Amino acid sequence: MTFTEHERRVASVAAALADRGIGPTDRVAILAANFPEWLGTFWAVVSWGRSPWPVTAGGPVTRSTRPGSYPPGAPCGRPETPGSTRGCRSGDASRRDEDDFVALQEFSPDAALPNVAIDEGQPALLQFTSGTTGQPKAAILSHRSIVAFVQVVTFLGAAQAASVGASTSGTTRPRLAVFPMFHISGLQSSSVTPMATGAGNVWPMGKFDPATVIRLTNEERIYAWNGTATHMFRLLEDPTIKDLDATLIETVAIGGSASTPELIRATEERFPHLVDTFTSGYGLTESGGMVSHASNEMLKANPDSVGIAMPTVELKIVNDDGVELPEGENGSICVRSPLTMIGYWEDEDATAAAILSDRWLQTGDFGRLEGGQLFLASRLRDLILRGGENVYPAEVEARLEQHPAVAECAVGGVDHRTLGQEVKAYVVLRPGKTLDLEEVRAFCAKVLASYKLPDHLEVLEEPLPRNATGKVLKTVLQGEAVQTFIEE
Repeated sequence: MTFTEHERRVASVAAALADRGIGPTDRVAILAANFPEWLGTFWAVVSWGRSPWPVTAGGPVTRSTRPGSYPPGAPCGRPETPGSTRGCRSGDASRRDEDDFVALQEFSPDAALPNVAIDEGQPALLQFTSGTTGQPKAAILSHRSIVAFVQVVTFLGAAQAASVGASTSGTTRPRLAVFPMFHISGLQSSSVTPMATGAGNVWPMGKFDPATVIRLTNEERIYAWNGTATHMFRLLEDPTIKDLDATLIETVAIGGSASTPELIRATEERFPHLVDTFTSGYGLTESGGMVSHASNEMLKANPDSVGIAMPTVELKIVNDDGVELPEGENGSICVRSPLTMIGYWEDEDATAAAILSDRWLQTGDFGRLEGGQLFLASRLRDLILRGGENVYPAEVEARLEQHPAVAECAVGGVDHRTLGQEVKAYVVLRPGKTLDLEEVRAFCAKVLASYKLPDHLEVLEEPLPRNATGKVLKTVLQGEAVQTFIEE
């Protein structure tokens, strides 16, 4: 689909939505997988100055009992297959109508895009958080946030190209786009930015399948891979990787978590020609996307770094009293930039807890700053308090990932009568490997303090439970309530 074809579809859908009486204060939910119809609906809603509400597709959706979790909305589209949508209304969850999406696209073939004044500070998007550590909340992002993200990413791309002597105009070949469109990464990086830069994207439809991605890379001559560490490991370990023309790949970008030495090594073995174009980064829904960016050079020196602050982004680390901490000390990561959210939809308490004075956003993550680089320690809720000592799961996980028998792992806290909590490791083993708690403790003891060593070990027969964006659902591992949105 060309940009011109896309514009015509958007204009027609926008006209159809107006004809159906969707008003300026409506919020339009989009319940859909990665289909072209998703993009058409999103841009049609935004073009009227209304707020799209992307919702997880592909898994069970359970209505939250907490007031304000789900904004009252107008009809939402759910393409069960390309070319059809199902209408529903949030609030009473009743179906409103059922339209053929093709009919919306053809409603007014000669329609022009709406000519409406949109203030940069007004809400542009209600974007749900991942919900890996609690109930998903709808973060309100402004038009300013979206425009600022495009400007930052465009600048970063030009700077990266210049650093390796490439043209700042980039390549005419497309990028891979595997993040769900309802996720902040899929929306901002792969859905919004290309509209400004003219970059091409290839969206594999349906669930992520490594063999399909590898085939499409060869057929479409994709030049850039991006995704989570989980995506990359699955691609690199897929049997069909032997069929890939590795010379096509010019950049590999990792998001969603810190990179690991193993992933860097595996990527370099498969793509030895990638000198400065393996990158990683850190961001969250509430920050409007990326917060920091790590170059290949940074990752080689500090594999657990998530890089330096993006342009226009400020970072600081504070203690429980909000006092800024010196370099090297772990504390709560705070972010300030034009990208950050306005607040949470109809949730004043959560907004007050997240948005501090002078518009600083408390991310809910622990970390430290060293030499201008950000290092993640853990999610705030993940922090384990063992006998008065703080144990950051990410630190223990990073060590476990280095064990040759471990394919993937997660670390959490379990209640203890006297210590408060103990450390529990959940591991998935590589084929044919075995592992016991004594071996795990001995391996970790080589680099970790004694109070950080796992007290419990659970070997899982199945892969770690993850949400649609690849993040581990620790609440599921620990037997807590299943999350509102899960893609199996």
